[in-house]
Amino acid sequence: MERSTKDTEIGRIKEKFSKMSSAVFLDYKGLNVAQVTKLRDEFRKSGVEYRVVKNTLVKHALKEHAWSKNLAKTLTGMTGVAWSYEEPGAAAKVVKAFRKEKENEKLGVKAGLVDGALIPGERVETDLASMPGKNELRATLLATMQAPLQKLLQQLSAPAQNFVYVLKAKEDKG
Repeated sequence: MERSTKDTEIGRIKEKFSKMSSAVFLDYKGLNVAQVTKLRDEFRKSGVEYRVVKNTLVKHALKEHAWSKNLAKTLTGMTGVAWSYEEPGAAAKVVKAFRKEKENEKLGVKAGLVDGALIPGERVETDLASMPGKNELRATLLATMQAPLQKLLQQLSAPAQNFVYVLKAKEDKG
């Protein structure tokens, strides 16, 4: 690969890492073309970008970050990177679902990266994949904001409700 091509590719990789909310580094050794194609389709459906990258180019693109030394240890062999731009757990969720099928167990997870924090490969499927998505977080926030108003409404309607119960009890007695 020519020097100018390498520099261009390093720039592209750097840009992807600067825009991402998370990344998952995968070892796709042992997968056939049909399996990799299926994995790419699943990533595309989830809004995740997946590319096979050269380890040295990734190392050069990320060398200015403090965590890059720890990542460099995992960048060996064949590496694919899945970048999530919207939801941090999207790529990990796709990988977890993909690996559940018996024939896809060979897909290896090298590491994960979220906001500059490096996650070991064995924890990506448990920690990163279990992160709630944006819509789930919005629903939780909305429910938390509505809870005090619902309690207030219940307290305001309690006297009228109790009065109705008293009238009903009087009617049943009489």
